[in-house]
Amino acid sequence: MNTAQRNIMGSRPRIRRLSEAAANRIAAGEVVERPASAVKELVENAIDAGAGRIEVALADGGKTLIRVSDDGIGVPEDELALAFERHATSKIDGSDLVHITSFGFRGEALPSIGAVARVSLSSRALGADAAWEIAVNAGEIGRPRPAARGQGTTVEVRDLFSATPARLKFLRSERAETQAASDTLRRLALAEPGIGFVLREVTGGGEGRALLSLAPESGGEMEARLARIDRVLGQGFAQNALAVEAEREGVRLTGFAGLPTYARGAAVHQYLFVNGRPVRDKLLAGALRAAYGDFLSRDQHPVAVLWVDLAPERVDVNVHPAKAEVRFRESGVVRGLVVSALRHALAEAGHRAATTLSDAALGAFRPAAGSAAPRAGWRGGEWRPPAPDLLAAGTAAQAPAGGTAEFAGFAEQAGWSARAEVPEPEAETPAAEGSPDFPLGAARAQIHENYILAQTRDGLVIVDQHAAHERLVYERLKRQMADAGVKRQGLLIPEIVDLGAGAGPVADHAEALEALGLVVEPFGDGAVCVREVPAILGDCDVAGLMRDVADEIADGGGAGSLRARLDAVLSRIACHGSVRSGRRLTVHEMNALLREMEATPGSATCNHGRPTSVVLSLADIERLFGRR
Repeated sequence: MNTAQRNIMGSRPRIRRLSEAAANRIAAGEVVERPASAVKELVENAIDAGAGRIEVALADGGKTLIRVSDDGIGVPEDELALAFERHATSKIDGSDLVHITSFGFRGEALPSIGAVARVSLSSRALGADAAWEIAVNAGEIGRPRPAARGQGTTVEVRDLFSATPARLKFLRSERAETQAASDTLRRLALAEPGIGFVLREVTGGGEGRALLSLAPESGGEMEARLARIDRVLGQGFAQNALAVEAEREGVRLTGFAGLPTYARGAAVHQYLFVNGRPVRDKLLAGALRAAYGDFLSRDQHPVAVLWVDLAPERVDVNVHPAKAEVRFRESGVVRGLVVSALRHALAEAGHRAATTLSDAALGAFRPAAGSAAPRAGWRGGEWRPPAPDLLAAGTAAQAPAGGTAEFAGFAEQAGWSARAEVPEPEAETPAAEGSPDFPLGAARAQIHENYILAQTRDGLVIVDQHAAHERLVYERLKRQMADAGVKRQGLLIPEIVDLGAGAGPVADHAEALEALGLVVEPFGDGAVCVREVPAILGDCDVAGLMRDVADEIADGGGAGSLRARLDAVLSRIACHGSVRSGRRLTVHEMNALLREMEATPGSATCNHGRPTSVVLSLADIERLFGRR
């Protein structure tokens, strides 16, 4: 007990009031975390000022210089010093903190930046005869003096965090800070497509190179937003995006959501806006993730640009120092709207896959090594036919693949009415079940007993039969589940499966599993007895199925989590009921698979987020062979 403890002091410390400079520096740490934070606050002020064009210049990633210029309404001479006083703002009068329609409203941005850097603000107010400038150095406010500039405001921040050097150690590299500032400006540019934005990287004494240059967009709301998205995210997103527009109980959702096959490995390409304000809200991000839950694996993230608009009194924007998070009064309504609207858009997309898949497939093609066989065509006024071995190989490749009756039982159960007999290679596929006019075309061959080649009117489709059928079985199980529970079939001899530690959780959720078509009961220590399985599985590997279900329950957690993840368990079951790689299919079975893919929502991806098909246009194929 002789050791001094830091919470036990010899004398009682006195309560004292901190100096205004110290208080401002402490508060600045919440508002200005890095250069990108300062860029965000200053650009939002420019937007609130009604600017039509905003230009941002950075040096050393914003560490040594941040300059934001706009053509807004400006600040009068007698209000320049007041602009750097804490909690002084023109956005609200303090009587109503509910109906907030501006980006800023706390009056903290300029005082916080001025407390930790050297700042100069020059402005010419709307209708004023002259411009005025004021300087602030680490919280010390100078006097206004005349300046030269047109209408608008320029804020120049030099040596950010010079008053708090310890913060500089936590900043990242110049490139990383520049990228963060650029991302911040892109989000604000998406929020305000009617405003022009320019971002420059200043080196030396010149203007520097432009990192971002966006002209104001015109047209209707959705047209202007899509045009701005094209310039910010590139045309690849617009080509692979679905328009979203829905409304429920006064909450409106608009925007664009990427196809599941256009997903990315990180969530950085998700742009969410609430009443025009860029946010990183957990509720909206979770709803977005839930909407794509059936189409993406856990390490993939959807790409989306979404706007949520509702009455200001139904959302609280005053819950985070940087105003990056919001709280909805009726969070269930907002989440339900996002999930249902996105699922509806994805269902309407059907079997549509991202164009990036075909681009990647074309990039993987390589010319054959050497040039032993001359190219067919007219040469020197004479026709040179292809080599005989190439003709034979081409003929064999285009012949309908043979099949077996092995798949007939499942096809009949699925409603495909598969024929047991194998058609002769020269027999033509009936037009009713296989025609190039169908979206996925007509089956022409099966290669490596796993991939279906189908010919469309203007190209070629390659289908992964296992991945595609897995999605079809999964959707069929979900429909059965929604109607009256999954149909079951009893095992002639119940199977005992040793699950070890997983047996307990499986037995605890026996009632929920019964609705999924699995009837299980405890059987001794670490084992379960399986009496019934989903009828759609037929003769399946019961032990493997139960191990997968046990893993899914373990990943999902408790009973509440299991109820929310019934689809995930059904996905595991569907995997065991789908046609396997290595199984030869008849032409009829292949065409039946293609037709059901066309009629099934979300068939562009399997349950694990992998693509089920790749489309190659005839023009791209001809380009591969030098015909274009």
